[in-house]
Amino acid sequence: MCALGKLDPMTNAANTHWVLTLVCKDMPGIVHAISGAIVAANGNITESHQFASDDTGRFFMRLQIESAVPREHFEKQLAPVVERYQMDWVLDEVGRPMKTLLLVSKSAHCLNDILFRQRAGQLPVEIPAVFGNHGDLASMAEFYGVPFETHTISTDLSKAAGDKAAFEHMLRDYIKAAGIELIVLARYMQILSPEFCAEFAGKIINIHHSFLPGFKGANPYGQAHARGVKQIGATAHFVTEDLDEGPIIEQNVLRVTHNSSKAELVNIGQDVESKTLTQAIRWFAERRVLLDGHRTIIFS
Repeated sequence: MCALGKLDPMTNAANTHWVLTLVCKDMPGIVHAISGAIVAANGNITESHQFASDDTGRFFMRLQIESAVPREHFEKQLAPVVERYQMDWVLDEVGRPMKTLLLVSKSAHCLNDILFRQRAGQLPVEIPAVFGNHGDLASMAEFYGVPFETHTISTDLSKAAGDKAAFEHMLRDYIKAAGIELIVLARYMQILSPEFCAEFAGKIINIHHSFLPGFKGANPYGQAHARGVKQIGATAHFVTEDLDEGPIIEQNVLRVTHNSSKAELVNIGQDVESKTLTQAIRWFAERRVLLDGHRTIIFS
């Protein structure tokens, strides 16, 4: 998430709908203080969520507020409360498309679902580009009018490390130049370096089948079919240097039976992967996801 006081640039409208998220140490008087500041800014609260964590002693809040005053006046009213409670906070505009970069390999289902829903107005994201380590999905991105770039990672282990380092260097420059706020691994089958994961902690979302760690490797649905699983699903999570162990954002599970063929499991699994990843992106873009150590607070 954004650092203390780092705000997204907005153009003030006659009647602006804001979304305010804040995190701080839990103590008495926070809700009263924030509400008073909003009233002083002639704001009207249209949605409110809050949570106090007994585990970490932190307080989390998400508000949607309508106000006709200029942004500068709104910030001025919030400033004393923010300082008093040492809050990490973000003020944004409800529905503003979040700049999102997609990384892909060869599987098309997640990319297709994201691009379709974005074009249909169902995802509040702006997608300036799709990067792939293979060119297989270039035509799909082109169909949706999104630029596609291929950045090949060699299968030769002696060259792969150099390719990955060069790609991540380019990626850092692109993220900064394009103002990317979210990176989505839409079935991107490459491991990001620990340094890259740490630099963009809390801003990279991945999707994987919920068989992990039970069914690792390139053929999890085949393994699941051979073992006669009764449930399949998917998990969307933040990326950390610990592979597939980042804070969980969303999970879905479906029951299957012995009648399900391997091909049917793949189809079912891809559907649930797409649905789960898209939901995680939507919540993040709407600023409904807050980090509390190794877990997430979701104000859905």
